[in-house]
Amino acid sequence: MAPKKIAVTGAAGQIAYSLLWRIANGDVYGKDTPIELSLLEIPAAMGAVEGVAMELNDSAFPLVKNISISDKPEEAFDGASAAFLVGAKPRGKGEERSALLGANGKIFGPQGKAINDHAADDIRVLVVGNPANTNCLIAQHAAPDVPADRFTAMMRLDHNRSLSQLAEKLDIATTDIENMVVWGNHSATQFPDITYATAQGKPLTELVDHTWYTEEFIPRVAKRGAEIIEVRGKSSAASAASAAVDHMRDWIQGSSSWCTAAVVSDGSYGVDAGLVAGLPTRAVDGRWEIIPDLEINDFQRARIDANVEELRGEREAVKDLLS
Repeated sequence: MAPKKIAVTGAAGQIAYSLLWRIANGDVYGKDTPIELSLLEIPAAMGAVEGVAMELNDSAFPLVKNISISDKPEEAFDGASAAFLVGAKPRGKGEERSALLGANGKIFGPQGKAINDHAADDIRVLVVGNPANTNCLIAQHAAPDVPADRFTAMMRLDHNRSLSQLAEKLDIATTDIENMVVWGNHSATQFPDITYATAQGKPLTELVDHTWYTEEFIPRVAKRGAEIIEVRGKSSAASAASAAVDHMRDWIQGSSSWCTAAVVSDGSYGVDAGLVAGLPTRAVDGRWEIIPDLEINDFQRARIDANVEELRGEREAVKDLLS
């Protein structure tokens, strides 16, 4: 079997430091698929990423057939079947979100073009670097020859955080919870929605207090990253890496249960076609499928609409990069 090439950007960073070992262990394509790792970094970090490659080599993963490093997107994405776009410019103190989006456009636009021109026909792209939804939109627009549904942004971390907090609240396993979804943007506006969810077959809306749900659960999921920084002093790198693996593994291998993925909207549920938004999805035959025909109540509608409005504003802020 020919190896699958997996590209990871920001490969010297903290998220990648957890992510790469999971990929190398076969947690994405499976334990029978050989892989090649392609590590992309900025020129100033090439020394650091060389050290990462040395450690990966020292780990002697049997599935890893080659490790390459580069500071050129066209080299890193050449022949890649999967790409984790992790590297992004962090938000500076006092920096407006629009300025951050513009700065990241200079990263994700060229990367999207390199994917368009050099990646394998079966390429799948997961944008992890924040603001992930609109960074994904920028990359997708820069790759007009790649089907739009090959570009996704990560909201699996928000999904996993939701499962964890609900499981803890109810003293059950996360696997006991089904039909969870986190709508919208990976931002404080996101909407973790339990309307359709069940726990051990019982409706979650009957198992948790509505006040707890609206005043504690929803904001805590949305602000969990900031909470971890406050407690740990560092961002949530390992859990982000784990969620990225979950997302790509399910996309490739399939998932029988609902999984939140930020996909290019087809207009479902009042989310503008073309926006990259978290939606209820299931991975089937190598594609993310949006769960159809769900009823939306007024409570949900207001929160979904707030996310749509925010994503529209982000799209407007980077409209010059989408032509």
